[in-house]
Amino acid sequence: MKLILYKTVHHFFPGLLSFLRTLPEPRRKNAITYSLPTQFWVGVFLFLLKLGSRRQIDYAFNTEKFLKNLAVFTEQKLVRMLSNDTLAYFWMRSAETVLRQVRYWLINQLLRRKCLAKYRLEGYYLIAVDGTGHLVFKRRHCRYCLTKKQRGKVIYYHQVLDAKLVTANGFALSVETEFIENQPGARRQDCELKAFYRLVKRLAKNYPQLRICLLLDALYANERVLDLCEQYNWRCLITFKRGSLPETYQEYQSLKKRSLDQTKEFDYKGEHQLCHWVLDLNYKFRDRHYINVLECLAINKKTLKKTRYLWLTNMSVSQDNIFCLVNQGGRLRWKTENEGFNIQKNGGYNLEHTYCHNLVAMKNFYLLMQIAHIINQLIEKGSLLSVEFKKLLGSIRNIVHWLLEDLRTSLFEPHEIETAGTQRFQIRFDTS
Repeated sequence: MKLILYKTVHHFFPGLLSFLRTLPEPRRKNAITYSLPTQFWVGVFLFLLKLGSRRQIDYAFNTEKFLKNLAVFTEQKLVRMLSNDTLAYFWMRSAETVLRQVRYWLINQLLRRKCLAKYRLEGYYLIAVDGTGHLVFKRRHCRYCLTKKQRGKVIYYHQVLDAKLVTANGFALSVETEFIENQPGARRQDCELKAFYRLVKRLAKNYPQLRICLLLDALYANERVLDLCEQYNWRCLITFKRGSLPETYQEYQSLKKRSLDQTKEFDYKGEHQLCHWVLDLNYKFRDRHYINVLECLAINKKTLKKTRYLWLTNMSVSQDNIFCLVNQGGRLRWKTENEGFNIQKNGGYNLEHTYCHNLVAMKNFYLLMQIAHIINQLIEKGSLLSVEFKKLLGSIRNIVHWLLEDLRTSLFEPHEIETAGTQRFQIRFDTS
């Protein structure tokens, strides 16, 4: 099992160790016991192996064989494992930009190799943006805490906005993060929409040539978001509701009755889908900017339950691509919550656990979690992990437990590492 991990990392990210060695080091060179790559990999293993809390490092990783296996990834021979407090102290002192650089490097490797190119929609990578609660405290945690009243009591909390590259086969890879937090002296609280505008600038700066289609919920159905998509030449599929852009919504309802030729029906995955679209609706009356509206009424064949979906989009819509826009585009936005945040909350990553109370370390542990989740998804959906092996182990959590025990109790064979480094092989992704 550990060989699958090594081969996956080496295959997709062959220069990772060299890149880690170029990152800025917050410590004096003569005071370093554990290298930055070691601090990085121990932090990643904390989440990759789903330990659930930082304290577990002192117990789960404290075997001689684990230390030797760790050295395969870091090329640093250790006499003893660093403590969980040492790990926390390092990430308190290291700026969050370090791990942002690592994540960007990882995602860029996947994009350059075109590993996910076949999952694009009309040539655009789908990036879903969504926010979630991260941490909650009964008392003020720091001066950046958000506040709200709940049952007559004030609670203090931190939220995060994440942009994830999503695919039809289940990938939800974090590509950008914006922490939602109050700034000292600000009159109003920070919010998801403000954080989105900050995130978009960084996304455009880091990926200037990437063809992006944003998948957004109804909160973002406004003129400014549509203008940003036009400015960066991005595409978008935004959940559309009556309360957002009300004039455009009314115009859609009116024109829908007169465009009966713009409909198409499908049977797909136990549903009967009736799709309808209206083109060139004006959303900015003074400057004459236009948008398309796409609707899907999905009827479950067993229960006859009806679900209505409605999106704003600046993509061209026709009889030829309506199926893909609905089922491989608009309806993928939920993967950010289900394959992304839900798994990180309930699938062993323990997203809502406070791994460190220091604000800088708190952010760094969140970013380490996203990096670990990227690697885990490449393993889980990669062809090195056979279907038979997955059935034998059962759940993904069992696979992680197997990997942990393999790292703790057995060593890499030298010929395995040599073969993995020199032999060419392919990793294909599960398309289910």
